[in-house]
Amino acid sequence: MTILPVIPTSPDTPDAVTTRRRVTMPPRHLADLDLAGRQAAVTKLGLPAFRAKQLSTHYFGRLVRDPEAMTDLPAATRDQLAGDLLPTLLTPQREMACDDGATRKTLWRLHDGAMVESVLMGYPDRITACVSSQAGCGMACPFCATGQAGLTRNLSIAEIVDQVVYLAGVAASGAVTGSPPRLSRVVFMGMGEPLANYPRVLEAVRRLTAPAPEGLGLSQRHITVSTVGLVPAMRRLIAEKLSVTLALSLHAPDDDLRDELVPVNQRWKVAEVLDAAFDYAAQTGRRISIEYAMIRDVNDQPWRADLLGKLLRGKLAHVNLIPLNPTPGSKWDASPKPVEREFVRRLREAGVSTTVRDTRGQEIDGACGQLAASELTAVDAGGSAADAEVAR
Repeated sequence: MTILPVIPTSPDTPDAVTTRRRVTMPPRHLADLDLAGRQAAVTKLGLPAFRAKQLSTHYFGRLVRDPEAMTDLPAATRDQLAGDLLPTLLTPQREMACDDGATRKTLWRLHDGAMVESVLMGYPDRITACVSSQAGCGMACPFCATGQAGLTRNLSIAEIVDQVVYLAGVAASGAVTGSPPRLSRVVFMGMGEPLANYPRVLEAVRRLTAPAPEGLGLSQRHITVSTVGLVPAMRRLIAEKLSVTLALSLHAPDDDLRDELVPVNQRWKVAEVLDAAFDYAAQTGRRISIEYAMIRDVNDQPWRADLLGKLLRGKLAHVNLIPLNPTPGSKWDASPKPVEREFVRRLREAGVSTTVRDTRGQEIDGACGQLAASELTAVDAGGSAADAEVAR
């Protein structure tokens, strides 16, 4: 494990306890706006509209987030634009690397003291960013560190996008050895339930996939949006006619267990959630990713593999089994490897495409929310994000 240099918190950073209880969205950033919106903002400052394209080219095309590095802009103009369209949204608190530098995790402090995490994962043929869409999460899944922390607030469009632009810059620097120097995939599998922050996540996807300089120019097919099964939002996503991949965090094929593991199942049952997922696959032609955390003696029984196989047989779906990364003090543990292999065998025997997710980041509190939880505990032994107001 390698601990990377950390940018220290400014002395005037607001107190974490206070800000978690006073939910405020961050100042406007250029990534909150489409190109026309940026042009309107620039002209309102009394500057020519082409400055918006210049600024956008720096941010999305060259991955420059620091206004001081935009040296082709006059100093006075640079200061003016920075103050209005490039506020600091994310301040790194801790940056850690493992897997010989192929996995890099960043813990961010937001303007109000809330904490979020993002991860960069390098492979021989690609680099993937895993980003957060909320500070905390309101879904209350008991085996998830983020779910147990509760929801602080939704992230803004720009807070989501800025994570990706930063990580794309890390990739472009060549810091992830053995991988191509271009970020090519983004997964919304960090902190939060993306579809509970639907409008902002959707606009973030549009920024990430719009061609430069309006956006980052990623392929929609290389974006994955996960959900625990918010059926109305899933059906709303179908109507958008995007080609992003939908990942459904199922974790149990039967309602009795899923009611416990994924409490939102008490509102939308397995059959209804899968129906919405299959309709998304039919509309988009994109295979659904079924995420299934393998939890020892909880959801890893052979009969549950058989039931899952029956539910998915003949469907445009792929099962991604996830060896659980236990959180400190948790009663939950990963399934033994022989149990995992039998689960895989039964699913494949049923004709269901199945893989086991590569286990990464265990040295750096890789499970989503672990790093934020440890940092918040260190700075605030007496409070938690669950005490915060919820901004929807």
